[in-house]
Amino acid sequence: MENNSVNGRRSAFRGETELPAVPSEENKKPTVIDTIQQLGQTSVPAGGESNIFCMTIIGQIEGHIVLPPQNKTTKYEHIIPQLVAAEQNPRIEGLLIILNTVGGDVEAGLAIAEMIASLTKPTVTVVIGGGHSIGVPIAVASSYSFIAESATMTIHPIRMSGLVIGVPQTFEYMEKMQERVVRFVTSHSRITEQQFKDLMFKTGELNRDIGTAVAGIDAVKYGLMNQVGGIGQALARLNGMIGERKSVSSGGITQ
Repeated sequence: MENNSVNGRRSAFRGETELPAVPSEENKKPTVIDTIQQLGQTSVPAGGESNIFCMTIIGQIEGHIVLPPQNKTTKYEHIIPQLVAAEQNPRIEGLLIILNTVGGDVEAGLAIAEMIASLTKPTVTVVIGGGHSIGVPIAVASSYSFIAESATMTIHPIRMSGLVIGVPQTFEYMEKMQERVVRFVTSHSRITEQQFKDLMFKTGELNRDIGTAVAGIDAVKYGLMNQVGGIGQALARLNGMIGERKSVSSGGITQ
């Protein structure tokens, strides 16, 4: 009798209590912590409430070769899908791209720069700390660019690491790759090709190297960047561009 009573209570307990369903791996939504760890973002374009999507490009730009785990990197396979998602999302009306990068893989950097330049929505870049090497094309790829007064941009020729075959074809390839960088920068900024190459091949500026470290005010003076400023000025400019775009699309007239 006692066993039956216990079993009955157990059956009743099992019948009355329902364990919460455990979501499968496929149905789990990424948490804020997961997004920060994977992409360095507090939100993704598909779920952001703001009409401005903020993207950060920091550390070293990683290309086809995975860098050591102790390196702070920006992975192009993370950046490119985010740019596509931001372009497709109707709630995102503008993009703010913040750079503090030492440069990195040339083709990956150019791919990111081309993606930013091809967006139809207003884009503003802000260089804080540094926008060096292949970070320069990314910095100038936006609709409007800012640089902090204390920030710098290092302009130097393309270099190769690892095994280099000493044949004329290798140097021709490097020269063509360098021309791609020069052409992109000069077509998306106010600096002339000759001025950019003068900065690139200048000797004596960098220790045991050729190139130039350009400070914030000088970057504006050379025509690389549009204006000296920070996040506040960049957001104000971006909001103004968004307002102008809305006015044009709605056919309104503003003074």
